[in-house]
Amino acid sequence: MKVLQILPELNSGGVERGTLEVAEYLVKNGHEALVVSNGGRQVEALEKLGGKHIAMPVHRKSLTSLFQVRAFRSLLEKEKPDILHIRSRAPGWIAWLAWRKMDPATRPRLVSTVHGFYSVNFYSAIMTKGERVIAVSESIKDYILKNYPQTVVDKLRLIYRGIEPADYPSGYQPSAKWLECWKSEYPHLEGKKVLLLPGRITRLKGHVDFFRLLSGLKNQGHEVHGLVVGDTHSKKHSYLEELKILSKDQVLEDSLTFTGHRADVREIMAVSDIVCALSQQPESFGRTVLEALAIGKPVLGYDCGGVGELLEAIFPQGRVKPMDSQGLLDAAIQVLKDQPRPKIPDATFTLDSMCSKTLQVYRELSEKVDKKTSTITADVMR
Repeated sequence: MKVLQILPELNSGGVERGTLEVAEYLVKNGHEALVVSNGGRQVEALEKLGGKHIAMPVHRKSLTSLFQVRAFRSLLEKEKPDILHIRSRAPGWIAWLAWRKMDPATRPRLVSTVHGFYSVNFYSAIMTKGERVIAVSESIKDYILKNYPQTVVDKLRLIYRGIEPADYPSGYQPSAKWLECWKSEYPHLEGKKVLLLPGRITRLKGHVDFFRLLSGLKNQGHEVHGLVVGDTHSKKHSYLEELKILSKDQVLEDSLTFTGHRADVREIMAVSDIVCALSQQPESFGRTVLEALAIGKPVLGYDCGGVGELLEAIFPQGRVKPMDSQGLLDAAIQVLKDQPRPKIPDATFTLDSMCSKTLQVYRELSEKVDKKTSTITADVMR
């Protein structure tokens, strides 16, 4: 089977990571994995795992992107994938417009994954156009049915995103060498309770709420230090400067560190006392939350969306009413006092489950094509 996934770029992010994981699983199971994007730093990783990258400018949220429709249709006709998997809206429109003009008997089967709570409009509706539509959480499934009631329930498939348990074992500890480097780089964390806010620097990630939490803990006499770990897009540098000014205004300058992009988030979570998930809007899933819980770290997060689902299943003590500053502070104080450990996530949230169920969706569609073709052939032979 040949599967072509399409997304804007191959840089950091949950969509990109999931794309690579499915590609790797396909290759390991004897299938072909193609990815179309505008490129990015993960292209090399894709190619190392045996996938093929095809560069096309499919990332722009602009009407000019429609000029790529004909070129993409030509690509589909050349590569002849069995499955076309849409993972984002702008490239989704390019892919769908190209796909729908192809011969239904020979074109690839169409799958889409709804990765987020997109704004509800005609533009976002493209993510429900797949012959099968994958929802990455129960919350996303409910979002689809509520906002796009024309979506046929029978074509929806709930597939939670997952992690490799061997990569995030309960009680995980970084190597002695890593710890030595970490302590050398951040000696000011010694003796402090460390609170971590992972994620890209955007207004939606809840940095202001995180600062408020740190201030509240300091005012209660707790020796704490906050870590903000995440990439800053070129368009978000002004917001990063805003945050740094705000941290000074709240007298957090000595209690807060911006690390920028780090490839060792797992290790940083392991040496943190609390991991926070404070998105200002419901998240579709919350993979970082799952990773932290899997290694046994308490997570405090707003009880909504996929994060709320994960916390309810694994660490209900970490659920906080959205935007409840006092509730967040109270929960943090309780966690620091009791030091509770999350349950070990069950097989529902494993990488193997995510990938095998995705492959099952692909096979379900491709087998229908095979059966249809066999029927037509049989009719001709008669």
